[in-house]
Amino acid sequence: MTRINEFRQPIGAEVPGWSPRPSVEPGALLGRHVRLERLRPDHASVLHGPMVLESSPRTWTYYPYPDLSEPAAFDEYVAGLLMLPLAWPMAILSPRGEGLGVACYLRKDAANGSVEVGGIVLAETVQRTTAATEAIYVMLAHAFDDLGYRRFEWKCDSLNEPSRRAARRLGFVEEGTFRNAMVYQGRNRDTTWFSITDAEWPGVSAALTQWLRPENFDSSGDQRRRLESLRA
Repeated sequence: MTRINEFRQPIGAEVPGWSPRPSVEPGALLGRHVRLERLRPDHASVLHGPMVLESSPRTWTYYPYPDLSEPAAFDEYVAGLLMLPLAWPMAILSPRGEGLGVACYLRKDAANGSVEVGGIVLAETVQRTTAATEAIYVMLAHAFDDLGYRRFEWKCDSLNEPSRRAARRLGFVEEGTFRNAMVYQGRNRDTTWFSITDAEWPGVSAALTQWLRPENFDSSGDQRRRLESLRA
């Protein structure tokens, strides 16, 4: 039921006991298939090959970066991520320390308990794998379970259909599109916003936890049940 104030105006629901949350600044996040560490300049040496040299250029279509094939250019890319305001970039590694990709906490808003995951770039061999799903799961779990955040955002170019599908599969809800939001690589970008709220997180988390269990995969590594069916 909508609350009404003394001026007979509708107002939002109370958030009992709310106080600003700790800032999202994890040192490391661990999963069964991945280890996420605070990005450092020296990570460039293990990430450059898998993310650029061993991946199709199509991996980078929806990002505002020039050719990163040269190590110096990739070093600059990493340095740029480390300079982003209100961000906490993470290197995604295998348990053995192999480079798998990068993902960043962005738009950190501890006062309102909101944060975004963005700048996600996965090596081609990792895309659409259990490790890729687990990497986002551990970032979500840290924000919601460890820090008590209320909102987790995902944004992408509206024409980036793989990113849109990934967001929906993980349980993010589409909120709308910001038209003419950016200009990058000399072209327009409309940006589609997605989010998960703290009220939705228990159901999303339960499905992700069940999907990631070893028994959900056969001896060939194929999933027995799809994530969407578990959430339904």
